[in-house]
Formats: sequence, structure tokens, C-alpha cells
Amino acid sequence: MSPARVVVADDDADIRDLVAFKLEAAGMQVVAVPDGAAALEACQTEPPDLVILDVMMPGMSGLDVCRALRDSIGLAQVPVILLTARAQESDVAQGFDAGADDYVVKPFSPRELAARVNAVLSRARR
Repeated sequence: MSPARVVVADDDADIRDLVAFKLEAAGMQVVAVPDGAAALEACQTEPPDLVILDVMMPGMSGLDVCRALRDSIGLAQVPVILLTARAQESDVAQGFDAGADDYVVKPFSPRELAARVNAVLSRARR
């Protein structure tokens, strides 16, 4: 089986690089982008196996991208993990309402994020 293709969108370069490094070390192909519009474009160019989105990004938020993916015929089934500092119960509910498959709060454990990515991917491949 080919390596999972994951799009990672976060406007914080350090977090984006950390997530990309961890997932690449786990054998995944990562496309790292700095904002929501670039994430959507990357997904439309070559549909990924999973998308990780920061919620608060300039321009198009992670929630906006998630909703756009859910409304897109070819991308509606792509799993989405939201990675965000927004930890209020209402924020989490809003993330799942937008169509997210999982919600990880910053600061996060890179090992836990990789485990969640693997869990979401394995559910999606069934």
C-alpha cells in the first residue's frame, strides 16, 4: 500500500514543521501549507487521505475548509482532524458540527497526534 497522503495546514510554521516531521517519520507523505485556501487547493489538486487543519488561520479558517471539503463531491469523505488552541466545549462542538472527524487541542503530544492520525486513517480505510 502506498503511504498515506496528509495535508497539514497551520499558519504557525513551527507547529506545521513539527507535525510534518512527525508524520513523515511515521512513513506518511505530507503536504504542509500555511493557510486554509492553500489547504483547499492542495486537496483539490490531489485528494489526500487525511487533512489536519488549524482552526484559527488568516483568511479561510480550518472550520471553513472543513465545511468546504464536506460540501465537495470528490472530497466529502476525506477525514479531517482539527488541531487548535480553542479548547472550550462550544469550540469542540463547533468543530464536529463543521464535519471534523477528530479534534486535538494545542499544546499537543506529537506522539498522540500521530496515533490519532493512524486511528482516523484506519477507520477511513475500512
